[in-house]
Amino acid sequence: MEEKRKEFLSMYGGIWGGMVPLAILIVGLVWLSVAERGGTKPFWACGWLALAGGLFFAKDKAEYCKAAMRGIGNQTGIVIVTAWLFAGVFGKIMAAGGLVNGLLWLGMSTGAQEGIFTTLVFIIAMLFSLGTGTSTGTCLSLTPVLYPAGIFLGCDPVLLGTAILSGAAFGDNLAPISDTTIVSAYTQGAEMRDVVRSRFPLAMAAACISAVVFLVFGGGGDVNILPDLNAQLNPKGAFLLLAMAVVVVSALMGRHIIESLIYGNVCAMLISVAIGTLHFSDFFGIPEAGQSTGLIQSGIDGVVGAIIFAVLILAVTQILVECGILEKILEFANRSIVATVSQAELFIIGVTVAASIPISANAPALLLVGPSLVRPMGEKFNLAAARRANLMDCAVCTIFFILPWHIAVAVWYGALVTASETWGFEAPAVSSALMNPYSWALLAVILFSALTGWNRKFENSGQTA
Repeated sequence: MEEKRKEFLSMYGGIWGGMVPLAILIVGLVWLSVAERGGTKPFWACGWLALAGGLFFAKDKAEYCKAAMRGIGNQTGIVIVTAWLFAGVFGKIMAAGGLVNGLLWLGMSTGAQEGIFTTLVFIIAMLFSLGTGTSTGTCLSLTPVLYPAGIFLGCDPVLLGTAILSGAAFGDNLAPISDTTIVSAYTQGAEMRDVVRSRFPLAMAAACISAVVFLVFGGGGDVNILPDLNAQLNPKGAFLLLAMAVVVVSALMGRHIIESLIYGNVCAMLISVAIGTLHFSDFFGIPEAGQSTGLIQSGIDGVVGAIIFAVLILAVTQILVECGILEKILEFANRSIVATVSQAELFIIGVTVAASIPISANAPALLLVGPSLVRPMGEKFNLAAARRANLMDCAVCTIFFILPWHIAVAVWYGALVTASETWGFEAPAVSSALMNPYSWALLAVILFSALTGWNRKFENSGQTA
């Protein structure tokens, strides 16, 4: 975010008047989320109402509007929006090109059953979410096929379902094209290369713990004759993992995330055409004047809602910064709560988790606390930008993926119910999301990291604690 101005934005009612935009935003988000009406487009009205309502508490209306515009025009926001545009197209191409069918072939051709197959489902979901960068897309794409297949192969219904949800959370946590990875990195001014490299041990530690849980407890059902799913199997789709590798390797080599995403998009297009799952006309077409179709347009359409809401969040956050509210929160934390680097990291984890609980989309939660609370607190203790980004992103992928009013859990459970009804068996309760192993393992890992200093790095010196 833009550096703090010398003079604060003056509001009627002082600090309480300055809290009005945030209060309107949070109340609206909580109401929509609990009512299961959450989503980036429904959230637009909350952001609009927050900005409009706050105006009447500003003593200088023109300066209030300028503060909102400074937030919207922030350099960090511009990078995030641009990266989302290319990430959205990449995810659409990967899914349409047959990645899910290729991963299904990898899993089904092994002949695995019970706990072993549950673990394979987790791994497949991890790979798919890494390749597409979308947790909801992972749940929607994999659940209709992998969930019934696992039931017929003797998997435990609850752990089989949470294996898909856990894999979706893993990719949301680690993929360079994930919205949370992009937001966490660029709100902290971190290089994507440093973020991915340093986050990998944290995410993989939680994934390994989860895999053991799935392997040991993921069986126990009855193995039946598997319905004919051969039409779904297509090994060619697995070649799209090469496009994912291009994005990851390019980012690790220090290339800009936009550059890396363009390389990945081009590779995904060429591979899809080469293996015969897509044609060049699938990417872009103009059926008649003034209209267009194709995966490029579909990918952009898919992220427009998130982009507009992000812009509104940036405006509200900038107003909170210029009112001095967030500085007072930091002053209180520094005076009463935070005295050591471990306490600073626990503060970062705590405020991020707290922000993610009422909001049904996790990237906006990062936008809310990342620039205003996490960055200044981390900078005070000289924490590396990548370390701050990692604490934020890991924290926002814990409790978020177990609460039923969050969009990812709602989509996952909806797909679970549909698959169960299609194949004629009973779906587990939505409360089964509370047993998501990856979320609990990741929470344990980052708390351990904050308390012990494992994986901690400081700015400029390369020093680790």
